[in-house]
Amino acid sequence: MRNIVAFPLLLLAVILQSSVISEVRLLSGYADLPLLLIAAWALQERVNSAWHWGAFACLLVAFVSSMPWLVVVVGYFGVIFLARILQKRVWQAPLLAMFSVVFLGTLFIHLLSFIVLSLLGTSLGFRDVLGLITLPSLLLNMFFAIPIFTFMRDLSYWVYPLEEFA
Repeated sequence: MRNIVAFPLLLLAVILQSSVISEVRLLSGYADLPLLLIAAWALQERVNSAWHWGAFACLLVAFVSSMPWLVVVVGYFGVIFLARILQKRVWQAPLLAMFSVVFLGTLFIHLLSFIVLSLLGTSLGFRDVLGLITLPSLLLNMFFAIPIFTFMRDLSYWVYPLEEFA
């Protein structure tokens, strides 16, 4: 029952991503709202449904994106895996863990996308992709990381109350 909140929230995030967030550009890069949501959700210590959220986010993003679905699945599950590892290791500084996951996750997904698109025959220059897409996207993701993390922390307290968690 607790996972039901993922459906409207991730659906709204993907709709906002495809309509509003993708139009807020810095050079050619834009923030990845579903990535930020699943990273922040996976970093919450009370949460045990991060993989379910990731699967649903992958399904939605792969449906609306023109990127091959394998890139989305490997990228988002890699972010969740990293977040769960850091959540267990860096429990004293959750915001530092959020910045680390967003930084490494954005780089991982963009590198994976670059490799797959290069294999599919798209001629992209690595320096151009890095300078015009990846670094601006990284900056925007870092900018949105704090409010998203705060929202997801409050949501986890609401979905997993303290008396039921213990």
